[in-house]
Amino acid sequence: MTRLTGTVLRLTVYVGENDMWHHRPLSSEIVHRARAAGLAGASVFRGVEGFGASSVVHTSRLLSLSEDLPVAVVVVDTEERVRAFLPELDTLVTGGLVLLDRCEAVRHVRREEPR
Repeated sequence: MTRLTGTVLRLTVYVGENDMWHHRPLSSEIVHRARAAGLAGASVFRGVEGFGASSVVHTSRLLSLSEDLPVAVVVVDTEERVRAFLPELDTLVTGGLVLLDRCEAVRHVRREEPR
C-alpha cells in the first residue's frame, strides 16, 4: 500500500450543483475521472450559500431556496499526479473556479471497503 504523506497538491473545483456533463452531475464526473486516473482521493462538498462570477447569491435558506447551490470538488495527490489530471478538467469545466494549493498530508490510510 502506498501512503500519501508530506507535501501534496490540493485541487479544488467550484461549480454549481446543476452543472452537468452529458446528463450526469459535473461534480460526479470529476470524482469518477479522478478515481479512474488513480488519484489518492476526491470528495464533493455542497455549499449552503455562495456566489461566483455572476454575483448572484445562491442559498439553501428556506425563504429563498436555490436550485443551484455551490459545490466544491476537492482532489488530493502528489503535485505531479494532480497536474497530470488538469487536462481532464479542461474538457469538463467550462465555468466555475479551479484552484491549486500545496498542503501537507499528515495521514492517509486506506480503509477496507465494505463487502
